[in-house]
Amino acid sequence: MSATPVTALLDALASAAVKVVDLTQPLSERTPVLQLPPPFENTPPLSRRTLSRYDDRGPMWAWSVLELGEHTGTHFDAPIHWVTGRDGEDVASVPPAKLVGPAVVIDKVAEVERNPGYLLTVDDLHAHEREHGRIPDGAWLLLRTGWESRATDAEAFLNAGPDGPVTPGPDGAAALWLANERAITGFGVETVGTDAGAAGGFDPPFPAHTHLLGAGVYGLTQLANLGELPVTGALIVVAPLKLVDGTGSPTRALALVPA
Repeated sequence: MSATPVTALLDALASAAVKVVDLTQPLSERTPVLQLPPPFENTPPLSRRTLSRYDDRGPMWAWSVLELGEHTGTHFDAPIHWVTGRDGEDVASVPPAKLVGPAVVIDKVAEVERNPGYLLTVDDLHAHEREHGRIPDGAWLLLRTGWESRATDAEAFLNAGPDGPVTPGPDGAAALWLANERAITGFGVETVGTDAGAAGGFDPPFPAHTHLLGAGVYGLTQLANLGELPVTGALIVVAPLKLVDGTGSPTRALALVPA
């Protein structure tokens, strides 16, 4: 029987010619969550209540009730998460083919080490394309900043200063350029949200959410292990819950990478 693309991939996985990289942060009661200032409502962190654990309530099984927000931990943003995408897709409506695609990594670790509030610019995107080629249609663009090193320390991860959080992300022009000039499927980050910490003061506020979700481009946050991905050549698999009317969902994100 002749090989198919799927059997070739299975062979590559079996021979370790392709490896699977987990891009997901562990989800627990200690996972940092977004903190909004009053009067805005905040999402709760993960909490759980045991239903049974091999005891009188269920002698042969263990299970729990979870409470958590849609946007907790490594999570997916659907267009209806933002007012500009309110007429767009909920999580359950996302076509499954869009949850698998090429990953493109833009690396700004050195810049963020010097400036934790670094803003990705259109010039950065042009420079990336001059070196690595045009961002392909259908790609998931992943912004690597080194922020994952803070993921187990909520204070360092959220990095709130006297004037608000200081975290990296795109400036307004970069978010608009990605929404209008490239046909990306999604934009992923290592931080708590796709916008920079200072983005509430931009015009418009929160441009990554405003422009990208408004254009039907999905968000993906709190990623891990982007340093194990090549700039191009990896395949990403994003697996949110198929949540009806969901504005977002905790997500397992994986990448298939040539070894």
